[in-house]
Amino acid sequence: MDRPIGVFDSGVGGLTVLRELVRTLPQERFVYFGDTARVPYGTKSRETVTRYAIEIANHLIVRHDIKMLVVACNTASSLSLPVLRKIYKIPVVGMVDPCVRRAAALQRHASIGVIGTSGTIRSGAYDEALKVAIPGAAVRSLACPLFVSLVEEGITAGVIAQAVVTEYLEPFRRQPPDSLILGCTHYPVLKEPIRELLGDGVTLIDSGEEAAHVVDILLSESDLKWRGERGGEVRFLVTDDPERFAAVGERFYGGRMETVERIAL
Repeated sequence: MDRPIGVFDSGVGGLTVLRELVRTLPQERFVYFGDTARVPYGTKSRETVTRYAIEIANHLIVRHDIKMLVVACNTASSLSLPVLRKIYKIPVVGMVDPCVRRAAALQRHASIGVIGTSGTIRSGAYDEALKVAIPGAAVRSLACPLFVSLVEEGITAGVIAQAVVTEYLEPFRRQPPDSLILGCTHYPVLKEPIRELLGDGVTLIDSGEEAAHVVDILLSESDLKWRGERGGEVRFLVTDDPERFAAVGERFYGGRMETVERIAL
């Protein structure tokens, strides 16, 4: 089906998810929506985040005729996903369920760590889903709000990055979990200092990688996958300052973003 897949986030973090989607489904078309005028979502209430998510979903469905919606924001996934799935008929994929499935599928899953924004951790979405999927697992969650600023400033390695990662994740270094869910789309950019601190014995679960796998399966099961000859394309939409979005976003996306459009909801 030659209709695009809609992907949205509060800003640039969801580009790590888009990167994995494009890598997994290179033939598909994507429309990425970054709500840069209202970032961050992590400190906002459930009602506010849900209202934002509905406004963006309406825009993507009405203006771009998307066939699937990927909520590439852990905060929005944690707070608004049930409402979005109730309102819309198209498939809606969030970040929480794919990560939980991956954690449950691992051979070792007695202890699971979760890191995310304050909003994601406060919501308890990961804790609840993990307790259902792996009833006996010990789940420890930590909010790491400074990780977002660190990544957006381009500080992803070196002394400063390692010091901030160590400050937040010291409890996991002392008692390593079997796996650690990177419950914010910014956090995969910090995999190097996180691995350096925790070692190879802890499996890092990347929401972008896991979501891309789920989207691939759902497209096939729903007979929505594009099977034509032409290659895919990506369109970028933001609600504020396209130049800054492109400048910061390229290190998340891992490639050039030739055209970024500013739109008003």
